[in-house]
Amino acid sequence: MSSIVRLTRRFVGILCLSILLLLAVNVVILIVIAANQTPGAGPWTVARETGEHLQKTEEGYFLPEDMAQELKMQKAWAIYIENETMQVVWHTDDLPEEIPMQYTISDISALTRGYLKDYPTFTGSRENGLIVVGFPKDRYWKHMNPSWDYSFIKNLPYTLLAVAAINAAVIFLIYLVANSRLLRSVKPIANGVQALPTSEPVRVREKGLLSDLARDINQTAEILQTQRADLRKEESARANWISGVSHDIRTPLSMVLGYAGQLEESNALPAEERRKAAIIRQQSLRMKNLINDLNLASKLEYNMQPLRPEPVNLVAVARQCAVDSINADLDGKYPIEWNTEEHVTTCIIQGDKSLLRRAVNNVLNNARSHNPDGCHITMEVQQKKDGYWISVEDDGAGVSDEQLERLRNTPHYMMSDSGTEEPRHGLGLLIVQQIVQAHRGSVDFGHSASGGFQVKLHFPF
Repeated sequence: MSSIVRLTRRFVGILCLSILLLLAVNVVILIVIAANQTPGAGPWTVARETGEHLQKTEEGYFLPEDMAQELKMQKAWAIYIENETMQVVWHTDDLPEEIPMQYTISDISALTRGYLKDYPTFTGSRENGLIVVGFPKDRYWKHMNPSWDYSFIKNLPYTLLAVAAINAAVIFLIYLVANSRLLRSVKPIANGVQALPTSEPVRVREKGLLSDLARDINQTAEILQTQRADLRKEESARANWISGVSHDIRTPLSMVLGYAGQLEESNALPAEERRKAAIIRQQSLRMKNLINDLNLASKLEYNMQPLRPEPVNLVAVARQCAVDSINADLDGKYPIEWNTEEHVTTCIIQGDKSLLRRAVNNVLNNARSHNPDGCHITMEVQQKKDGYWISVEDDGAGVSDEQLERLRNTPHYMMSDSGTEEPRHGLGLLIVQQIVQAHRGSVDFGHSASGGFQVKLHFPF
């Protein structure tokens, strides 16, 4: 819907800008036309100056050459009517033949307001007479009744504004009527495009000006729905396969663990054979944990592992995991330093306690499995403005920048291509990421201050 609003605003903005530009262009054109309409002096000015320059001599009346040239340039003629006799006592040489030589007061009134024999005439005052200047018939148009109501002149600015507003409203109404059909076609198209990323089925009516585009959207929606259905089938088949394999392996693996444990504890076997049985048990236990991790990772990936949210104290979870790790470290090769400040005792979130413990334990197990010769582990729980942080770092072998980049960007666990005996960061860290993300958090991998490996778990408030 927001796209429709933006589109409408854009259309309205273009319309308003077009109106303003059109008005500006019209004003400029009007000014240019008005300026070119009268290239020389105005007709009333020519008549006035003719009266001022006309001179009386002993031989009669005389018009100076410059003024006579101005009249010729204007293609105008002039006469001088005497007050006493009302006769023409002087005229230019190019006076038309139909111009009378005798006038009445009524004739003077008519030619002053309008025309004389269809010639537009303009008058200029002179002592003892009247100067009349006539121009070509197609030169000027004269308004015969030049009278205006005073209230009309007074309210003219408001009238012009009202007329402009009415014109703009009419233009806008025409614009809306002309584009309403387009807007009705655009709205379902925009809604259909916005609905494409969702899992809901999309169907746009294939009518109107944009019917071709609506048909393409419907075809795209059908393709996406088909792909989503196929993807769900593949995900379900993969999850079911992992679950089935995990279930089928558990029974024989339990038997291997049981018999290997019995052989390991049997005094009837030589020490070397019992050592081999212990290795079989340990590797079988490792396989069992790997299968459990794979099953859990699959469930978390496809949201098949239900969370059991309850108030969980992250400090207590981290401390318990540290204690369990210390108790399991019989050789003392992985001492843990607890660096959490004393005042940080309660960091409560809504979460699944067992999964959170699994995440922290996986981080600690990762430090032990990648440092077989032992390392020093530091744990810290912090409360910051953006949430709670659990930090686990070691001073062991660490990771290279390339491995760190793959850990941050690879969506699946990292496999090692350099040999099966080389420690690797694997499925355990993937599970850590999935568990933390299920709690709306994030995981950051990096180098520790001592050159080892560091994992930070962030949980928002």
